[in-house]
Amino acid sequence: MGQLQLYMAKIRNLLDVTFFRVLLFIFLGIIMFLAMFSNVKPEKLDLSLFSVAEQTIRSPITVEDKANTEKRKKEAADHVQDVYVIKKEITQNRVDLITSIFGSATEVNDEIRDDLEAKQKATSQAEDGENENIISAEPTPADKLSRMKEKLTEDVTREISDQALLAFVQASRDELEVAKDLTVTAINNVMSKRIPADEVENGKKRLEEELKFTSLNMGLKAAAIELGRYAITQNEFYDPVATEELRQQAIESIEPVKILQGQIIVEQQQLISRDVYRQLELIGMLDSVNSIQPFIGLFLIIIIILAALYYYFYEMKFHSEVKQNFLLLFSIIFALSLLIMKSISFFHEIKYSEISYIFPAAMGAMLIKILIDERMAGLFTIIMAICGSIIFNEGITGSLHVSAGIYIICSGYAGIMFLSNQNHRSKILQAGMFVAAVNIIVIFSLMLLRNSQFDAIEYGFYFVIALISGITSAVLAIGLLPFFEAGFGILSTMKLIELSNPNHPLLRKILTEAPGTYHHSVMVANLSESACEAIGGNGLLARVGCYYHDIGKTKRPQFFIENQINIENPHDRLPPQTSKNIIIAHATDGAELLRKHKMPKEIVDIAEQHHGTTLLKYFYHKANQDGLEVREEDYRYPGPKAQTKEAAVIGIADSVEAAVRSMSHPTPEQIEGLVRNIIADRLNDGQLNECDLTLKELETVAHSFCETLNGIFHSRIEYPEMTKQKVKQA
Repeated sequence: MGQLQLYMAKIRNLLDVTFFRVLLFIFLGIIMFLAMFSNVKPEKLDLSLFSVAEQTIRSPITVEDKANTEKRKKEAADHVQDVYVIKKEITQNRVDLITSIFGSATEVNDEIRDDLEAKQKATSQAEDGENENIISAEPTPADKLSRMKEKLTEDVTREISDQALLAFVQASRDELEVAKDLTVTAINNVMSKRIPADEVENGKKRLEEELKFTSLNMGLKAAAIELGRYAITQNEFYDPVATEELRQQAIESIEPVKILQGQIIVEQQQLISRDVYRQLELIGMLDSVNSIQPFIGLFLIIIIILAALYYYFYEMKFHSEVKQNFLLLFSIIFALSLLIMKSISFFHEIKYSEISYIFPAAMGAMLIKILIDERMAGLFTIIMAICGSIIFNEGITGSLHVSAGIYIICSGYAGIMFLSNQNHRSKILQAGMFVAAVNIIVIFSLMLLRNSQFDAIEYGFYFVIALISGITSAVLAIGLLPFFEAGFGILSTMKLIELSNPNHPLLRKILTEAPGTYHHSVMVANLSESACEAIGGNGLLARVGCYYHDIGKTKRPQFFIENQINIENPHDRLPPQTSKNIIIAHATDGAELLRKHKMPKEIVDIAEQHHGTTLLKYFYHKANQDGLEVREEDYRYPGPKAQTKEAAVIGIADSVEAAVRSMSHPTPEQIEGLVRNIIADRLNDGQLNECDLTLKELETVAHSFCETLNGIFHSRIEYPEMTKQKVKQA
């Protein structure tokens, strides 16, 4: 493992250089491209017209069959009948014409009557000897007909016979009025119905039938029939605009004819007809003209994925070393997951349907959740779902297996959510069972959405592979976790347990050389562990860090008050400057000693940061009282300030434990006041500015400290023997 860590360290150092970091992303892109290359490569077949297909051919893509679409649109347009409309204004025009003809006959009769009256008047005057030359004869039929024609148009006089016109001018006013009403009514009745060009004669016959049995005299009836027949004309005409609108609607209602992805184009042993051959050419199975398009699409997807990863790692708020560590770790887990996915996809070729559901989709997500963070695990799950939908395409090149993508997302996020705020290692197997349950639900829901019929054997098969996927994810995560932790120098739970063993050489050194410090460290560990767990931190790391945080005191144990049992305090004989140097040195001495023993960086950081840059108030004030010119900066620890929640909590707990231990019979109120004063002092001094502790979490820490300290310093019942002993001692 030591050799592996050395190799990993060298690779991490290379990743500090932008060129090698970009090279790693290119390498990841190449792995992705090679894994998905065969799944997007268009299948080329040696097929010819009117040959027999040697295998069933499915469409690798969804494409519009424009030829069939246009054919259906043409058929739909041809089925639309021409639109004919009744022009009602024609009926009204014909009625107005007939009415005016009757009106002309009435006018002629009125004029003749007026003329006769005038002549009769003139005749009467002639008889009286005024005008002997006036003749009172009535106009002849020819004169009446002539007058009638003068009032009509040439077209009407040409179409209406003289006999009919003469009948009108010879009829009385009342007869004309009746004839007009009957004729107009008959015209309206006949022309209210459609009269196409080839039905005009039938319309005239219908009018003739209506007028045939009227009460008009024979001459006037014949004239009315003739006039009505003249009025009847075509009133139904072709409407090109309405017809075109209907045809356009019919064309627009036709959905595009598509060859769907996965659709069978030709069955095995089926003849390749012209239509089938055209479809094969359309989907690109006969030539290589469009074969580059799927690869361009795959390349763009890979570019998007790599850009998202690069941006995420670039935006991570960690030290450069940690970023490179996470990047390398993610790359290995991603490549391993992709390799497993591709290996499982080969089973599609031997007809194992839906074998993709056996893929341990939650394995990588849980590993990244534990080793890196939750956001990175979510991004990993989405990327694996995209890759899975391409790789598990059931042998249909260029297609996407959407169900597999949904399954991978649900499975991965189930593992991530279950491990949130959990003791990771102890919960991985439980997370696997939870993932298996989610897998079963997701698979059954996808089966039901298809609305297909499945038998008990198929349901059992899906149940088993969903269970295997979840359990395998947990088993692989548990098995791979120690290798990643050891290879990348990640402080694992097992390593922390090893370091907490009292037989560890450094712990035995503290116990034997500075027993007071050892007891103090255990007390601080009790406080810190419960507080860190209360705010979602690593409680075990806090406990182990506390065991070693004062290891530097073993260099000069007698200079620290907890180790001064039955001895004089040496600081009473030393100047404040010297005492300050000895006290401050225990933080740096401890960090050096831990580095010398190759202790994990997290433990070294806690030893170095637990005092931050706090002020040694006692010796600072002592120096001032002695009249020395001192600077406050000279009496502060060198730091750095706490960078993590665990280091900050341990620093507060260290001060709290020492302060409470110095109190005699502290009450809960005194303990709470002391804890809050120490936290407020750390805040005001800026010691918590560089860690991500929130005020709400500090409140939780204070509450946890008070509970633990009240349990340690609770009041005890004095038994009678104890009381007697005290009296004797008094």
